[in-house]
Amino acid sequence: MKVSSASIKYLFAPLFFLLNFTAFAQEEPAKPGNSAQELADKMANPVASLISVPLQNNLTYGIGPYNGSKYQINIQPVVPFKLSENLNLITRYILPVVDQQDVTGENTHEFGLSDATVTAFFAPKTKGIILGVGPAFLVPTATEKLLGTEKFGIGPSVLVMHQGKGLSIGFLANQIWSVAGNADRADFNQFYTQLFLTHSYKSGASLGITSEITQNWQGNTTLITLSPNVGAITKLGGQTMQFAVMPLIPIVGHQSIKPDWGLRAVVAFIFPQ
Repeated sequence: MKVSSASIKYLFAPLFFLLNFTAFAQEEPAKPGNSAQELADKMANPVASLISVPLQNNLTYGIGPYNGSKYQINIQPVVPFKLSENLNLITRYILPVVDQQDVTGENTHEFGLSDATVTAFFAPKTKGIILGVGPAFLVPTATEKLLGTEKFGIGPSVLVMHQGKGLSIGFLANQIWSVAGNADRADFNQFYTQLFLTHSYKSGASLGITSEITQNWQGNTTLITLSPNVGAITKLGGQTMQFAVMPLIPIVGHQSIKPDWGLRAVVAFIFPQ
């Protein structure tokens, strides 16, 4: 095992909370819209008007020809803005911190920030189908050359979903092209989509399944993963939180990027309005 013991400890810490998620599930408060189930539904909706800070921990093994390993934590704050009575702007940020070994070559090690992704969804109030459209940006924040693209990119993003009480189903997608940056580095041209189905319960617990597809047009590689998941809304002290765990099951992928297996654990800090 090549990932540090500290990385493994951070990844598996949420598991101990989830083992007792029923006991710790948040009781429904008096305010409408903030019950445990309603918060679980909002967390399943990428354009919900809810401030949250998820910390997504990913651990993968058996990457590429050198059987590399990677621990990556994605810091993913979501900040909504009310533009009018019928239109919200939902901004989503992803800042990855990476610790990897034997991924770029034998006996190699890289640690630091990778490139950030910033997405802005304009989400009108609608009945039935929930829509969100806007720009997505690739920001070259990597602190090591091998962890980033040294490119600035932009492209469209879209979300389409249906949500009823306790059931969320839909997809989000973006396509980003590089438009500036280091001319000596390869252009960035990548499509990403996430399909999701989640069922929540009154206790704040949730069960679901997610599939992620990443298509690198420049490198002509595809990576598809499937992830059944379990989650829970809890309160620790006065802080509302969500915990979730899921395997990362690789379905399709080129041997240069496809891991043998992986695990994801999410800790999200929620700030109900």
